[in-house]
Amino acid sequence: MSILLLRNGRVYDPANGINGAQKDLWIVDGRIASAPADPAFRADRVIDATGLVVMPGGVDMHCHIAGPKVNAARKMLPEDRRKADHMVRSNLTRSGTIGSVPSTFATGYLYAGLGYTTAFDAAIPPLTARHAHEEFVDTPMIDKGFLVLAGNNHFVMRQLQRAEPQLVQAYLGWLLHATKGYGIKVVNPGGVENWKNRANGNVKTLDDPVEGFGISPRDILRGVASAVDGLRLPHSVHIHGNNLGLPGNWTTTLDTMKALEGHRGHLTHIQFHSYGGDPDDQSTFRSEVPQLAEYINQHPNLTIDVGQVMFGHTVSMTGDGPLGHYLHRVIGGKWFSGDIEQEAGCGIVPIVYKEKSFVHALQWAVGLEWYLLVEDPWRVAMSTDHPNGASFLAYPQIIALLMDRNRREEAISRLPARLREKTVLADLHREYTLEEIAIITRAGPARMLGLTRKGHLGPGADADITVYTPDPDIERMFELPRYVIKSGRMLIEQGEIRETLEGITLQTAPDYDEGVIPSIREWFNSSYTMQFNNYSIAEHEFAPTQVQEGKPA
Repeated sequence: MSILLLRNGRVYDPANGINGAQKDLWIVDGRIASAPADPAFRADRVIDATGLVVMPGGVDMHCHIAGPKVNAARKMLPEDRRKADHMVRSNLTRSGTIGSVPSTFATGYLYAGLGYTTAFDAAIPPLTARHAHEEFVDTPMIDKGFLVLAGNNHFVMRQLQRAEPQLVQAYLGWLLHATKGYGIKVVNPGGVENWKNRANGNVKTLDDPVEGFGISPRDILRGVASAVDGLRLPHSVHIHGNNLGLPGNWTTTLDTMKALEGHRGHLTHIQFHSYGGDPDDQSTFRSEVPQLAEYINQHPNLTIDVGQVMFGHTVSMTGDGPLGHYLHRVIGGKWFSGDIEQEAGCGIVPIVYKEKSFVHALQWAVGLEWYLLVEDPWRVAMSTDHPNGASFLAYPQIIALLMDRNRREEAISRLPARLREKTVLADLHREYTLEEIAIITRAGPARMLGLTRKGHLGPGADADITVYTPDPDIERMFELPRYVIKSGRMLIEQGEIRETLEGITLQTAPDYDEGVIPSIREWFNSSYTMQFNNYSIAEHEFAPTQVQEGKPA
């Protein structure tokens, strides 16, 4: 038995109603435990946290850190990797490269160095799930999970066309077992399929036809959301909507929210879906966050993460093939497009967000508006859609912008003047508290994902803990934790790595009608290049895992 006592810290544990109270935390065998009744009970190690800020380990619910798309981005950016800082190999760590798309090793070390202990890759095609698990094995220090793409899956769309909702539900349940995934993601539903069918194909509205299937994006959204709720998955359907990044797309986003008809839905990187204006007239480009945020505030079935843009070099990496091509035409330069058989697509384009660009400045402002206009912080999660809007390393900068309106005003003063006319950011004086930061970076994402042992510090929780030294410089405070504890083990102390661990892979294993397997097998063997028997991932092929039981939050 190993026992650690964290004494007298200022604990921020919103899930348990603790907001800066001085409190002891007992950690027994990797879990938070109740204080012992016996006063003679002794810990193996006692850490004096007097005056220090104690929070659960961070949870990043939407990033891109694993799978072939990440490897493709690394390959197409050799100059990025040549210029990037290299992590020095020590007796505890492996060498790795930072840059826009860090190596697997660097990804794990950097997340832990920020106080994050859990991260979810948000877009894995089922056919590439095996590769994602292999990358997870190479990513130390954090627990991992991924969402499986299903918004352009041929089997799903065919059953929706045939009005077989129970077959859709059973198939998605089987798919999660086969891939050892955690949840279900839809990306540009129907639009990626149209793109793969013809040059410049896509959809513009939720009622456009999906070629060859006689259904619409609206049918896909409703069908998949209903199936996810029917399976009682811990996390709702995770939605990357249609028309991402296009001026005027806010109406599509509002239609998407309404199309769920009360089903749970998580709208991801919503910053990219919140623009007014005419695609052919950049002068009309504007924020429409206030109208969308009002709808979110009134509909508790919906949650969001932001996809905050920050200025600098990065790379767009998306399961939205037509979006990748659109960015390539706008930006020029490199472009990678992938076609994943009957499941998904992919687009990768290097990008530089510039302060002098009005479009980029507006994207930056729109993200901050979302944080400040959603009234309930439990329904908005911090994300940069790493690496699409920025690296996850930008989280301390974002936290500082949210907690200090003077810092926001100073940043706005450097940007194009018409930003004040096209957004309401300059008029928003709200400043986040430490409790609210703990919600949007920890407790909220864990609750949205249905992770019952993450994001809080109550008895039975995983002992994933971050301890910060209070600092008037908020960014500095959050970029260098004093201690990072994972599963009760001290990983980071005073900026130094003390221990490495592999972490676990989180997955779901919902009940489903196994009677569908013969029909899936028949269709599969006549349609795929891979045989059905080779598709499912065997138990020995992935890292230590934990099946997340429990019901939706």
